[in-house]
Amino acid sequence: MGLACGIVGLPNVGKSTIFNAITAAGAESANYPFCTIEPNVGVVDVPDERLEVIHKFITTDRIIPASLRIVDIAGLVKGASQGEGLGNKFLANIKESDAILHVVRCFEGEVIHVHGKVDPLVDIEVIDLELALADLDTLERAADRAGKKARGMDKVALHEKDVCERAIATLKGGKPLRSVAWKPNELDVLRPLFLITIKPVLFVANVADTDPEGKSPLVDVVRKHAAATGAEVVALCGSIEGEIMALAPEERGAFLADMGLKEPGLNRLIRQAYHLLGLQTYYTAGQIEIRAWTIHKGDTAPVAAGVIHTDFEKHFIRAEIYSVDDLVAHGSEAAIKAAGKLRSEGREYVMRDGDLCHFLIGK
Repeated sequence: MGLACGIVGLPNVGKSTIFNAITAAGAESANYPFCTIEPNVGVVDVPDERLEVIHKFITTDRIIPASLRIVDIAGLVKGASQGEGLGNKFLANIKESDAILHVVRCFEGEVIHVHGKVDPLVDIEVIDLELALADLDTLERAADRAGKKARGMDKVALHEKDVCERAIATLKGGKPLRSVAWKPNELDVLRPLFLITIKPVLFVANVADTDPEGKSPLVDVVRKHAAATGAEVVALCGSIEGEIMALAPEERGAFLADMGLKEPGLNRLIRQAYHLLGLQTYYTAGQIEIRAWTIHKGDTAPVAAGVIHTDFEKHFIRAEIYSVDDLVAHGSEAAIKAAGKLRSEGREYVMRDGDLCHFLIGK
């Protein structure tokens, strides 16, 4: 679907370390600021146990999981909105992302901190302020343009000016734009501006290897801030995740068991980022492949079919659908059909996460 999460944070908080672990793309990671200049981009598989569940009952040649694009954006610093630290270039990269993974350092250690000390709240506030200032600049220019048009009592321009001014007041009040429940017609004004603070945010608390589950007071500070600003939090240790991903797949289970972990923290991160974007998965399954397809929550069956091929949406007739639970309960598609669990759904059907589908397409 082309959607991307941009990883942001201050220099040396572990962004590139986490990006490397997520994507195994080998982004440069070093103990000095601005070691990431150009954004690194990786496409990662979304961990999904349901694919193997389906495979237990349906023989196939290959399994294709859903994927997510991750962009590692260079470290921001105070003054980025005025161009400090190549800030304007980096902020432009953030604008192109659909959601933000904000990495926050929650560990002490020898790695140089850009502010000389570890304080998650101060770090978050520096980034939040720069993103808000960038949005303010965008909104003030948009409000000025709309204001000039509104002098002739243009209703559209008056509406645009009102929405921009409300957004400006929100930011000046110290709140990100995502904290406001914008109406659809207001989002129509704001969306084309590619505002940063309206994007959903997942705070990634990068913790010490002695605190892999993120139980330290430093992580609690991040959780409290996230709850107050409409964001989410996942805690993981970038260095541990890097070690896990460096192991052969068959060796990872023993390593996780030794660490007292059920799964890599990156699995939780990727799943939460996927849902942060308002995405869900449906499946097609047959002899050639079992495949997870990415759609938005609320998409109808024709839209879901169109993800496979644009003509499928145009010529959609109906969908035959059952659930993974139905497959587990009955053991085969034939048995599901015999039990009356195979549903025939039309154009108005709203897809559910985990639907298994066959689409009937006309000519």
